[in-house]
Amino acid sequence: MEEEMKAIEKNETWEITDLPEGKNAIGLKWVFKTKFANDGSILKHKARLVAKGYAQQYGIDFEETFSPVARFETVRLILALAAQLQWMVYQFDVKSTFLNGELHEEVYVAQPEGFEKGNETKVYKLRKALYGLKQAPRAWYSKIDGYLQKNGYTRSENEPTLYVKKEGKSDLIIICLYVDDIIYTSSSSSLLNKFKSQMMHEFEMSDMGLLHYFLGLEVSQVEDGVFLSQRKYANDLLNKFGMSNCKPAATPMNLNEKLQLQDGAEMADAKLFRSLVGGLIYLTNTRPDIAFSVGVISRFMQEPSKIHFGAAKRILRYVAGTMEYGIWYTKVVNFRLCGFTDSDWAGSLDDRKNIST
Repeated sequence: MEEEMKAIEKNETWEITDLPEGKNAIGLKWVFKTKFANDGSILKHKARLVAKGYAQQYGIDFEETFSPVARFETVRLILALAAQLQWMVYQFDVKSTFLNGELHEEVYVAQPEGFEKGNETKVYKLRKALYGLKQAPRAWYSKIDGYLQKNGYTRSENEPTLYVKKEGKSDLIIICLYVDDIIYTSSSSSLLNKFKSQMMHEFEMSDMGLLHYFLGLEVSQVEDGVFLSQRKYANDLLNKFGMSNCKPAATPMNLNEKLQLQDGAEMADAKLFRSLVGGLIYLTNTRPDIAFSVGVISRFMQEPSKIHFGAAKRILRYVAGTMEYGIWYTKVVNFRLCGFTDSDWAGSLDDRKNIST
């Protein structure tokens, strides 16, 4: 908590003042979190001072809130490109990310619990964003976007969190943002060192070195390629639904199984089913082998039956037996982009439409 307060004071996030007449002060609360490494070990304990953003009023203390984040397709593309070109991918973690975003609205917050200064009727006027404010992500993105473009990095037109910078005829650096996590790769060690020194001079950051763990994705970079998996996430998913000791299945779906909306079976817990399907959808980021099966059960999230729930648990049983599966990117000599598609004939039992894959 003291480290968080020091970071806020160092960043000149606020100034103590009297609350103007007609203005409301937003409350603050402490949030505590344990961060884990990809092997499940404790990485660090974290205390975060968070504003009660739900008390904000549109047009008074916030306006626009949207902030883009990188798509997983973009992250996989960067890793595939790095494997093909035999580059290494590195990672930064920005400390107290949202404290860097500059506010344009007039926002007041109450003094944090346990760190009151003198007169408790005083409040803080924010110069920069705090975690929990509705506009905090947008303020941070505006800050980092402005800084990168000012320093010669070109933002992608299709992916607003992807930046590229070229130097000379062949030197190139690629940067991808996901809130406070930054991954980057380059053909040039001088470009890498220059980017690293610039960022660490402008923002307080942790240099994580080679990319190993990113948004639940486990990344293994070796000499002949990059392996991407979600072993820890899959294990957590099995534990969440009490299937860590289940009997593994050889396939994600039963052969020739056809599900339908009205199957006559007893209704399942819809909330639990949606949670399970959502977890499986996230797992498809590195498991294309379950993508079709997950797509099938996703059609029944409105009114799932016990049969639909059984099909979802069947996928979990398959995952339990294939925990080591993932995506392997390697350098290929003759690169060709291939796609496959197939369709059955009137396969849907609900409307007799064809089902495509």
